[in-house]
Amino acid sequence: MPNKLMYRIKGFRLTVNNVPILTTIAIFLVMYSAASLAFPGFFSLYNYVNIFKANAYIGIIAVGMTFVIISGGIDLSVGSVVAFTTILIAKLNEAYGVPCWISMLICLVIGASLGFLVGCLISFFELPAFLVTLVAMFLMRGLAYMIHQGTISIMEDPFIIFMKKTGIKIGAGNFSLYVLVFFIVLLAGIYISKYTKFGRTVYAIGGNQNSAVLMGLPVKKTQVMIYTLSGFLSALGGIVFTIHLASGKPHNALGLELDVIAAVVIGGTLLTGGSGRVIGSFFGVLIYGLIFKLPAYISSFREWWAQILVGLMVLGFILIQTYITSNSSKLARGEAKAIE
Repeated sequence: MPNKLMYRIKGFRLTVNNVPILTTIAIFLVMYSAASLAFPGFFSLYNYVNIFKANAYIGIIAVGMTFVIISGGIDLSVGSVVAFTTILIAKLNEAYGVPCWISMLICLVIGASLGFLVGCLISFFELPAFLVTLVAMFLMRGLAYMIHQGTISIMEDPFIIFMKKTGIKIGAGNFSLYVLVFFIVLLAGIYISKYTKFGRTVYAIGGNQNSAVLMGLPVKKTQVMIYTLSGFLSALGGIVFTIHLASGKPHNALGLELDVIAAVVIGGTLLTGGSGRVIGSFFGVLIYGLIFKLPAYISSFREWWAQILVGLMVLGFILIQTYITSNSSKLARGEAKAIE
């Protein structure tokens, strides 16, 4: 098995699957250290807290996307679910006076239901995940525009005010409650992926779905659960996004699905499935947040340069993944010949 294979580096044994995540952590430390040395004030708790506050919703969605990609799938609907969630919450509050916490519960049910439907189509009808989630993406974006075509501000909802202003004080910064939601989701994702039957089945499906079926694992049920989880976390990410901006609009989160996939890939998850870690996606989100923080410190570093840098990093990680996969296959063939 590839995950049993190891490289020896100066007396240390390094598993093949650890290379991407260690690379991710090293890149984050180098980037953060370099930025802290170059820009006064960058190395501060206040700045660090703001990175989390601006990217908490991406991190929540990335946890769900990590499970999807590890299983060998893809989910293109996450950005549209976020847009639908933000505008539905704002519209119900403005037009009908519905408290935002009630609208948020409705959105969570809708997100999970969409994920369940998508999972059923992929699993039981054996439709391609790319096409099914693409249809879901257009559907939810269209519904978002049907609800309202402009921006709706949410100014005086007590729940949103409470979630924004209540939190843990760290220096001059404040970890708002919605940021703590991200950490709860992160810890839950790490636990589920490492210590539950569901998590082990996700890896087995991504590694070799046919083998997982032969082993008697609940492949179809797990696939449905994976996309249900992704839909639920997409809606939760939309709720966090709504709280952060205190507004909703149908063209929110355009292209977010690609940003989330990029963060997961930068976090070391193999696009081919079977390998990856939730904690890696956490560092991928931090790297993504750091890159888009740079324009505030470098006047000549525009957002398009940030996009280019993210693209180059994704390309680099794809090359690393290709190299590792190729070498793992060669080592596996070598071991098989040695046994013969």
